[in-house]
Amino acid sequence: MNEIIAACQSGDRTAQKKLFEVYSKGMLMVCSRYVKDCHVAEELLLNGFYKFFKTIDRFQYVDNNSIGAWLKKIMVNECLMHLRERKKVKFVPEEYGGEVGISEAVLEKLNANEILALINELPDGYRTVFNLYVIEGFSHKEIATMLGVSEGTSKSQLSKAKVFLQKILTSKEMVYER
Repeated sequence: MNEIIAACQSGDRTAQKKLFEVYSKGMLMVCSRYVKDCHVAEELLLNGFYKFFKTIDRFQYVDNNSIGAWLKKIMVNECLMHLRERKKVKFVPEEYGGEVGISEAVLEKLNANEILALINELPDGYRTVFNLYVIEGFSHKEIATMLGVSEGTSKSQLSKAKVFLQKILTSKEMVYER
């Protein structure tokens, strides 16, 4: 893969296409977690790859994971910029509402597409914080900075997202435990 990166850095379109083919499916999944509309997710994917190739000269190849990590960071930032520009994410500042647990056993029964569908049912603000915290691994402090909200708002949105997911699971007659 290092050879492909080097070829991309020298402007080789064939190498760029190969890199796109290797990573586009996973990066589209990242974009789809933040925006519900598949056409918008595809547009954000293309914008993200454009930025990746435009700035690839600054990329330092360490291993294949470093490519995916850098692409993922670009895609998440593209999605957040899109949501901010469209004012899609509305946060109501609230005090932290306490942690809510979802049993691992319930999640083990679901496949990736079912989990994505559940996450997509979340309102934009809940879904954004849920993705950033649970899936991307950002702290509430980092999320607050990225979204321009307080840490308490981030925590509250996550808590409400978990309650919302529990209600969805319950309505679908899936059992969960605290």
